[in-house]
Amino acid sequence: MISAALVSGLGLGSMYGLLALGFYVTYAVSGTVNFAQGSSLTLGAVLAFGLVHGLGWPMAVALVPILASCALYGALVEILAVRPFVKRGSDAWLMATVALGIVLDNVVLFTFGKEPRSLASTLATSTYDIAGLRVSVLQLLIPAVGIALAFALHVVARRTRWGTAMLAVVQNRDAARLMGIPAGRVVMIAFALSSMFAGIAGVLIAPLYNIHSDMGTLFGLKAFAVAILGGIANARGVMIAGLIFGVVEALVTAFLGSGYTQIITFSLVIAALAWRPEGLFGRARVHKV
Repeated sequence: MISAALVSGLGLGSMYGLLALGFYVTYAVSGTVNFAQGSSLTLGAVLAFGLVHGLGWPMAVALVPILASCALYGALVEILAVRPFVKRGSDAWLMATVALGIVLDNVVLFTFGKEPRSLASTLATSTYDIAGLRVSVLQLLIPAVGIALAFALHVVARRTRWGTAMLAVVQNRDAARLMGIPAGRVVMIAFALSSMFAGIAGVLIAPLYNIHSDMGTLFGLKAFAVAILGGIANARGVMIAGLIFGVVEALVTAFLGSGYTQIITFSLVIAALAWRPEGLFGRARVHKV
């Protein structure tokens, strides 16, 4: 029972980590976050169902338009719901990104319908016997993809010119512009990348959960909690926090029942942040006087 919960929790936690990486990307570049992340997950899952189940496309082929659509949506979030308010020094982007997410959820509701649907996948039905535990290919694939993307993002941010430019924009946007860095484009790309991560998470979990218009709401909320818990400015910390959150959630569900899951997991998040307000893997800010 513990082994099954651990495997399930790692898969779930990796999905939370993928969504939380989107929060990390936008925060690292612009100091803002995309509260429409959950809606991007819904978009990825719904498009996967429509293209694979509805049109019969192979997933490998469908993945390109799915991720392109999610990236486009992320860019629109930045252009419509973030950029105008940041230019005026307003924090109204907080509500604007939430509102744009609600708009997308309702568009999905009217086009996709109210009825939850399931997406069949051979990755979910193909299983291996590991130490006496039956594990599906998808359960192994989700943590592998999540950890690989977190590592790649960390390398890009710390070891490449684009990553340096990305960090320069958030530290001093005017100075970055003077150095020839297209600050506005970098921020827009960050939001597009953020939504792509959410779209990948949506595609990966589509065969495991019922697909419906508001499926991303709770996932997005948990992912934001994970981002804060891991230290939102630390890509590796965010991914590790996602894995911890997923495993704890799976263990609580397995031993106490789903009725206690949200109570205990979010109570532990509150306790952890009370202990370390900067997150488990974040660094306390140094204030110069």
